[in-house]
Amino acid sequence: MTSLRFTKGHGTENDFVLLFDERGDIALTPERVRFLCDRRAGIGADGVIRAVRADSLEAGKGLPSDTWFMDYWNADGTTSEMCGNGVRVFARFLEREAGVELGAGMEIGTRAGVRTVTSLGEGRYSVGMGRWLLGEDDVVVATPGLVPPRPAQSVDVGNPHHVVALASVEELEALDLGAPPDVAPAPPHGSNVEFVVTLGHRVADGVERGRVRMRVHERGVGETRSCGTGACAVALAVRSWAGAGAPDVWDIEVPGGEVTVRVLGDRTVLEGPAVLVADGEVVLPSTVA
Repeated sequence: MTSLRFTKGHGTENDFVLLFDERGDIALTPERVRFLCDRRAGIGADGVIRAVRADSLEAGKGLPSDTWFMDYWNADGTTSEMCGNGVRVFARFLEREAGVELGAGMEIGTRAGVRTVTSLGEGRYSVGMGRWLLGEDDVVVATPGLVPPRPAQSVDVGNPHHVVALASVEELEALDLGAPPDVAPAPPHGSNVEFVVTLGHRVADGVERGRVRMRVHERGVGETRSCGTGACAVALAVRSWAGAGAPDVWDIEVPGGEVTVRVLGDRTVLEGPAVLVADGEVVLPSTVA
């Protein structure tokens, strides 16, 4: 009988199964990931995050050996470059499990490169999300409830995204995201697709802030309650559409809560909460053990 110790956590209800595996002793396979993420037969999550030292994982080669690496897997058993909500939950997990101090910031490894995560106190964290790139805007997205198909802005924030502007909250709520949206031309490695409605601007503490509501279909997962990299992509797309003088700070409403994106030149910073909700031990069925 094979069992695994796990922690369940979420960032604005984008939820994860977390495994502490400093030396890379766990044989993490697509089959095991799919079981852990199964909401009926397993624990249930949008993805699995393994905390491992960089020198214990092929994807961490080239980083200093003692760097903590976020080994992130989608619910369908595929690996992904990184996850903005997952980084925050990973940070809170490391604080507890490894006793790391994040008040001054700490670099962690991901498949999208090194990211700096900082504790803001009271269960909130900021993540330096790296460089971004706006791509082609001649992409078209179609999904049930969206007639006719709409143009999309492609955004690369370490993983691929397509952002679609909608006219109203009612149109956003009417979407059926039970199946992957059709993106044309099709991205070679798939894409995360965000649908957004702008809610205007406001000034808080002397800073102009934009406000957006979004829903997202994540590649390899399905519709999720939140997406950190998607929030960054949304802020960048809406800011680009707004033109000169647009805010650099954007509050993004997602079904699971709210995150903030700050655009700092060619980089973004994501801010939001992280929660650890349960610890346990799961027995792996013989088919995946």
